[in-house]
Amino acid sequence: MEKHLAEKEGLKLEVRKFNDYVVPNTATESGEVDANFFQHKPYLDDFNKKNDTHIVPVVNVELEPLGLYSKKVHKLADLGPGDTVAVPNDSTNEGRALHLLADHKLIELKPGAGPEATLGDIADKKGLDFRELEAAAVPRALDDVDAAVVNGNYAVDARLNPAKDALAAEQAKGNPYANFLAVKDGNQDDPRVRKLAKLLNSPQVEKFIEDKYKGAIEPAFGPVGS
Repeated sequence: MEKHLAEKEGLKLEVRKFNDYVVPNTATESGEVDANFFQHKPYLDDFNKKNDTHIVPVVNVELEPLGLYSKKVHKLADLGPGDTVAVPNDSTNEGRALHLLADHKLIELKPGAGPEATLGDIADKKGLDFRELEAAAVPRALDDVDAAVVNGNYAVDARLNPAKDALAAEQAKGNPYANFLAVKDGNQDDPRVRKLAKLLNSPQVEKFIEDKYKGAIEPAFGPVGS
């Protein structure tokens, strides 16, 4: 559908898929690819700082809500002392997962725990045990743990819908974790990038996201916040 829109506007797209959160940015930095689309601002800021890369956001496109899922319990109240919860182990998504759990009173975080909170920032685990895994591996752990906090993109791949299947999920309003189109700094005004950004924020793409994902992914168009 997106390729069809691009072709109508005279934009030729070659889509490459990656299976981790590192290569898309390093490939964009090196010029191997012209742009990427997979990440949110807290992750990008952390990545640039740690890797001395110069990737910048262009325009927000969609939100993939983080959700807490379980095959063993059916409501939050059933999750308690002795239960094991899997969380993604990369810095920004682990913090995001812990804040989701704290927002639903499953744990307490220390005062001032920011978006990059780690297990060390938990003031009260309330008896829960945590297993840190690569984000892509978390859905596969659902058979082995009592619950797991799964990133939206991996939830979709595992046929999990935060709007229907999650014990708890992030809210879209005011959420800083929208995913955006990103390029290497200096390429923001490339006419091809501007054209692609406009298409990704088009009514056709909005309808496509709503019809295809039905709440598992939500449109989140507009400029990226600082």
